[in-house]
Amino acid sequence: MPLPLDNQLCFALYATSMAINRTYKPMLDEMGITYPQYLVLNALGEADGMSVGTIARRLALDSSTVTPLVKRMEQAGLVTRQRSHDDERQVQVDLTAAGRALLTQCSCLGETLVERSGMTSAEIDALTRKVRALRDALSGDQSADAA
Repeated sequence: MPLPLDNQLCFALYATSMAINRTYKPMLDEMGITYPQYLVLNALGEADGMSVGTIARRLALDSSTVTPLVKRMEQAGLVTRQRSHDDERQVQVDLTAAGRALLTQCSCLGETLVERSGMTSAEIDALTRKVRALRDALSGDQSADAA
């Protein structure tokens, strides 16, 4: 017989992810973006000018999922898309000034998470590192940082 749900790590992580999304949703709605679009903004904040394929890999999504997200973000004036000069099969995505401004505005999400969690930023960071290490171990990612 399996463990009760509350004793299963997979369920705790799933339920926590859902709770975080519910916490973020009103703020994202106010900004006019979805959670997946928020993730794309963050990925581009790390390295602007990524290809759609690189964004997809960074977010562990399929390119076919990222393409419509990016198209909607382009229509909203948050990003620009341009075919790569080196490889026309690749589409490069860049943040616009409006996209950068929105990314800056998104910092309230992390602040709200820390505030509502009752944890310190350091505790959230430590938990994030542990969860990331678990993810990397389960996916076989040997390039994970030791931090």
